[in-house]
Amino acid sequence: MARDDGAGRSLAWTDPNCPVARAADVIGDRWSLLIVRDAMDGARTFTDFQRRTGIARNILTDRLRKLAAHGLITQVEAPSGKRRRYALTAAGEDLFPVIVTLRQWGERHAFEPGEPHSVLVDEHGAVVPRVVPAAADGRPLTSETTSVRGRE
Repeated sequence: MARDDGAGRSLAWTDPNCPVARAADVIGDRWSLLIVRDAMDGARTFTDFQRRTGIARNILTDRLRKLAAHGLITQVEAPSGKRRRYALTAAGEDLFPVIVTLRQWGERHAFEPGEPHSVLVDEHGAVVPRVVPAAADGRPLTSETTSVRGRE
């Protein structure tokens, strides 16, 4: 599958055999990640995304098109029928653990000790525990306990 820039122009993948590189090609810029984050937090309209991120209209339009072209968001009719709204697709929802992991990394490494920041909590108000990849037997995985199998 060729990569599309969201405006109908076909682009080559950065590294066609690497899933990390392909994912970064689709969602690796700051605005795309913030749009996905805000969609997970309830943003549904162009105005919602613009207000929450402060993104310029032309850049927001471009990123929404790109995310839609890659199947991460879709437009749906608003209940009023007057406007279209944005909704995450299943592929977009699959980014939830990525967003949580980035958030938790930011909490640990992007703030000075004691500097205030938002915190992700569950439906009961408890802070979400740190996301850690686990082996089939439950052991925590690290870069030292995993490897990439040959590119097939």
